[in-house]
Amino acid sequence: MAIYVDPPLWPAHGTHFSHLVSDKSLDELHAFAEAAGVPERAFDGDHYDVPERRYDDLVKAGAIPVEARILVRKLIASGLRIPARERSKALTVPLMERWNSTYPGHEELGLELLERWGEATRKYHGRTHLLAVLEALDTLTDPALPARTVALAAWFHDAVYEGVAGQDEEESARLAEDRLTAAGLAPVDVAEVARLVRLTDKHSPEPGDHAGALLCDADLSVLGGDEQSYARYVAAVREDYAHVSDADFAKGRAAVVRHLLGLDPLFHGDRAKALWLDAARRNLAAELA
Repeated sequence: MAIYVDPPLWPAHGTHFSHLVSDKSLDELHAFAEAAGVPERAFDGDHYDVPERRYDDLVKAGAIPVEARILVRKLIASGLRIPARERSKALTVPLMERWNSTYPGHEELGLELLERWGEATRKYHGRTHLLAVLEALDTLTDPALPARTVALAAWFHDAVYEGVAGQDEEESARLAEDRLTAAGLAPVDVAEVARLVRLTDKHSPEPGDHAGALLCDADLSVLGGDEQSYARYVAAVREDYAHVSDADFAKGRAAVVRHLLGLDPLFHGDRAKALWLDAARRNLAAELA
């Protein structure tokens, strides 16, 4: 195993940055960064961003200097690389384009929500999850577009996130009521958005609740991913709860997985069932085992 660093070529915040990666293990990368005094907030999914002033120190500490193109090849070969579209920082423009098409004329509110989704403490419940839910809604409603109230509920459903089940959904719903009322959305639509947000607590819409089924199915679509993407999801959830001990997290996570396995139905729409149900049950059962 080895740690690599490329030259400080990437401009930001009045300086230039290098990338620090491992060719084998994120655990190794984190251990090296901690020993070298690189702050945790500098980690961006598969690498650390380090300012130019730290470059020589990192090389002295054992990082192997390589050209940027070589570093990228090392990262790809390691299997640790995260695709660019899955990076929170890279999603500002495409998400704002979606917001402006959903609720044009309210860019300031979209930017507030985007800032909330981009909070540094979020690992799973961040912009990547938001985009995944919006794309899942597209898939489930294609060739039509999701109703605006459903799309707005997706934007608000984890807008408040403290890691407290039930409380987060309630506070997110109240935020939707406050912000959308102030933005002039019709009261009946405000109430519908807030109702949908609250549904994402238990993911149990009533029979015939088509809008609720759409949002809940989209929110849980991550469960039906392939084995590698599901593993990334579980790892990111663990990072969201980094303040919780391993024993307490294992206990709480097992309860969540059992709840999901016990949902009947887990997915509600026919298209969602065809796309994700078998893989989701397989992934959940394997995690619980």
